[in-house]
Amino acid sequence: LKPFRDLEKQGFIVTRLPVDRQGLVDPEQLSQAIRPDTLLISIMLANNEFGTIQPIKKLAKIAKEQRVLFHSDAVQAIGKIEVDVQELDVDLLSLSGHKMYGPKGIGALYIRKGIVVDPLIHGGGQELGLRSGTENVPAIVGLGKACELVAKGLRAGDPDKIAKLRNYLGERVLAMIPEAWKNNPDFYCLPNTLNLTLPGIRGESLVLLLDRQNIFISSGSACKSGSPEPSHALLALGLSTEETHCTVRFSLGASTTRDDIDYTVEALEELFHNSLGDIRFVPCR
Repeated sequence: LKPFRDLEKQGFIVTRLPVDRQGLVDPEQLSQAIRPDTLLISIMLANNEFGTIQPIKKLAKIAKEQRVLFHSDAVQAIGKIEVDVQELDVDLLSLSGHKMYGPKGIGALYIRKGIVVDPLIHGGGQELGLRSGTENVPAIVGLGKACELVAKGLRAGDPDKIAKLRNYLGERVLAMIPEAWKNNPDFYCLPNTLNLTLPGIRGESLVLLLDRQNIFISSGSACKSGSPEPSHALLALGLSTEETHCTVRFSLGASTTRDDIDYTVEALEELFHNSLGDIRFVPCR
């Protein structure tokens, strides 16, 4: 979002599309928003807070029909679902190593053959002239190895196993707190992400209390860490400001087990039974 705000300062016109309650972009709205001078469409493949997977192939087709470049941020999706740039038919796709157990600080940009991109950093001509500077070879190798390992995990059915654990966790928490609800879509959702709104329970407080039990959840995306502002993504779903502050995200991984889920639920039950006043001490506003 910030690069687009910077482009606006330079005089470019940026159109921001809304999403529905499931977090999905309407293909028809995208088609209608394209102008004769539209240069680029950028839509993330999967949302990092509530896990919605966008119909990128359908959206990229609309862009192609109107001769507009299409970029997708696939950082959150890589390693959790199958991603094939040829199948999606995108022009540009970005990814990051740390989201698939690779090194931090390494990423990649897929550029369709024939697409010309201005250099990010000018200099010696490294990275095909797109980003000059000495390459971080160990991190690049780590990224390649991470891709190899997650590909094996995808073929072995890891996403299905994680989704079952995610659903089990959601069912148990919702049974414990009947007034709560989940913000994940029922379909087209990442297998590892569970986003819950717990009315009357301050998300930030729950994060701190569970941290004492070595259970690490979040009350927003990592990008929002330390910010008191409500999540713009949750607001886009239609949640009120109060409800966004009562929302937490559980993220499961390849090493998560059913025992981990049971331990988390037991910790929540103990908190609600023994520290109910501490958790609900701040109204969600």
